[in-house]
Amino acid sequence: MQTETIFYNIFFFIVLFSLGYPFGLFMARVFEGDIPKRVSWIKPLEKIIYGFSGINAEAKYSASTYLLHLLIYNAFGFLLLFLILLFQGHLPLNPQGFAGLDLPLAFNTAISFTTNTNWQAYSGEVSLSYFSQMVGLTTQNFLSASTGLAIIMVIVNGLRNKLDKTIGNFWVDMVRMNLYVLLPLSFILALILVGQGVIQNLAPYVKAVTLEGVDQLLPMGPAASQVAIKQLGTNGGGFFGVNSAHPFENPTPFSNFLQLLSILLIPVAQVFAFGKLMKDEKQGFSIVAAMAVLFTALLVVSHWSEVSTIPTWANGVPMEGKEQRIGVNESVLWSVATTAASNGSVNSMHSSLSPLAGLVALFNMMTGEVIFGGAGAGFYGMFLYVILTVFIAGLMVGRSPEYLGKKIEAYEIKLAIIGILVPSALVLLGAGLGAVSSWALTSTSHKGPHGLSEILYTFASTAGNNGSAFGGFNANTPLLNVLLGVTMLIGRFVVIYAVVMISGSLAQKKYTPITAGTFPTNTYIFSVLLIGVVLIVGALTFFPALTLGPIAEHFLLLKGHTF
Repeated sequence: MQTETIFYNIFFFIVLFSLGYPFGLFMARVFEGDIPKRVSWIKPLEKIIYGFSGINAEAKYSASTYLLHLLIYNAFGFLLLFLILLFQGHLPLNPQGFAGLDLPLAFNTAISFTTNTNWQAYSGEVSLSYFSQMVGLTTQNFLSASTGLAIIMVIVNGLRNKLDKTIGNFWVDMVRMNLYVLLPLSFILALILVGQGVIQNLAPYVKAVTLEGVDQLLPMGPAASQVAIKQLGTNGGGFFGVNSAHPFENPTPFSNFLQLLSILLIPVAQVFAFGKLMKDEKQGFSIVAAMAVLFTALLVVSHWSEVSTIPTWANGVPMEGKEQRIGVNESVLWSVATTAASNGSVNSMHSSLSPLAGLVALFNMMTGEVIFGGAGAGFYGMFLYVILTVFIAGLMVGRSPEYLGKKIEAYEIKLAIIGILVPSALVLLGAGLGAVSSWALTSTSHKGPHGLSEILYTFASTAGNNGSAFGGFNANTPLLNVLLGVTMLIGRFVVIYAVVMISGSLAQKKYTPITAGTFPTNTYIFSVLLIGVVLIVGALTFFPALTLGPIAEHFLLLKGHTF
């Protein structure tokens, strides 16, 4: 790496963790209802919401009831968004007169934003009205992100409660995350982004003439407000078709840095919050350490692959698919960050990445985006790996596995395996069928291993609820819209089901005191084991498919073959 690249990345991580730790402590207080004074002025609004909605803030519910409330909440969000998209032609704030989306595309988009995937089979500036973008998509960005964050408290209550069938109150967890975390942060970030030149208006599109004398229609709209929550909530859905590569969404180096920081801020903070809530901050540190090591290693591989001299590249500098104002390093860092988180925004086209850089992006999503993961989603995905790691460690020390005083038994292991393997099966089955079927092959832009990577990326992005696009794959067909919509739905809620039910089971167990024989889960040894489990599970599950795709393309590229 060049010196400035190393310093940029180091500076990014310093800022990320310097903000992530105190913000994690803030989140922990919000989860507990101990609202800090600087945001206590919002508390009356919280009470008004409970009173207006008929929410009993003191009630605690079982795992099955908590899950039911979560599903009702998300079903209502899906239905509302689905109807908005279908009938946007009859709704206000539509200066361009866009008609409603067709049924399969509306179904796909509504599921996409409900599941925090934000997969976009449409281009925003030529498909959606301002009403659909603001009332539909931006609102759902808050709802889906708060759903993921609420699961953190489910895990905490499952581990803290003793012989108790309850694991919390979904409505309270969701309201607090929106009021005290997502809304204030998004408001501040949106104001800063407007100052950087991100547009925020309700004006009709502007007709302009380029220097070459060509007429051009410049899209307008309330972009900054959606960009803020798309990054902070690890949603990723862009206001414009090319997402954060668009100069109206991401105009300056500082806006690029802020958006990158926003993608990982809550994912990092939520792990520190977990440690604080468990009254053992080392628990959070051990998990964050594992995530940071994996992220750094994958970033080094991705950057090395991207800048290494390959015969088919002029001067060894691959700028295809990247913005000149952003450059190679910030594009690579973004590609690793957005796929490590369940974010899905892009500032370059991932199809133009070198094969091994594309492999890193694929691997991040295939592991369930647990490095660092999304708003809630990354942590509860990593929680499943923690359960597996504790089980393996228990076998190594020759005693029943325990995590924070709770025994991990067959029921928890089965659910953890379901939560990890079901999304993996969706990726492999979808890509396998697509590789031999016309409905997928006719949507690819390339042949050979790169074409396979396009199909793999599509199903990894949707099953993993990431939402980023590899580029070049046309997913806007009726069959793919329905198929990928179902894939996103299963990929989201099967994992949530597994985590909630594991937590409900743990809450009913008695606390087992820690002894000299207990395997510690707050040390670097546990971090190393956790890294090993993530890598081994990912390698065993996906290595054959990756070998046929990006790995094969890498070696063929070295021989001068392109696709």
